Amino acid sequence: MCIIILSLYHCLDRAHSESHRVEAAASKMATMAALQSSMTSLSLSSNSFLGQRLSPSTLYAVPAKPSEKPCLIVAKLKRWERKECKPNSLPVLHKMHVKLGDTVKVISGRDKGKIGEITKVFRHNSSVVVKDINLKTKHVKSRGEDEPGQILKIEAPVHSSNVMLYSKEQNVASRVGHKILEDGKRVRYLIKTGEIIDTAENWKRLKEDKKKTEVAAAS
Repeated sequence: MCIIILSLYHCLDRAHSESHRVEAAASKMATMAALQSSMTSLSLSSNSFLGQRLSPSTLYAVPAKPSEKPCLIVAKLKRWERKECKPNSLPVLHKMHVKLGDTVKVISGRDKGKIGEITKVFRHNSSVVVKDINLKTKHVKSRGEDEPGQILKIEAPVHSSNVMLYSKEQNVASRVGHKILEDGKRVRYLIKTGEIIDTAENWKRLKEDKKKTEVAAAS
């Protein structure tokens, strides 16, 4: 009797588990059918996104036409300064009416009316340094016991358009002109006075001053 009861119990347990398996398979089939129906409702194609047709311009980027005139490259010198360069990375040198060693008069700015000599020329930004003109204060930190801190006065650059060539002989500021001498040499001269600026004496004096500064810097 006990054996019969146990066999009936096992049969009922197997039938119950099989019914659960059938229900799980049916639910899985129902979910798969729902997913397939939702996917077929969306008209997805190679050139559409979520049922919306995409234009060819969005699918394929149209290359931009290269500009005919190439722009100049700007090379970074410092955070506050820019240096204009050519496409071959060489700096653009501006033509200037003044040269190293010329005596000039300041015609605008804080130091208007002062006269001085040009000590440095920067052709990449058309500026010059004039002796004892446009002085700026610079604070230098101490680097040790031998070099204490100090406050210096340095000559800041001035744009070349703010200076005009000056004649010491006649005390006149004038514009500059160019002419060719009999020997074929092209020189500058003052339009008001006719005084020739580019002379052999001036170049010799400049060379001597340059040698003196180099010797002083080396020593």
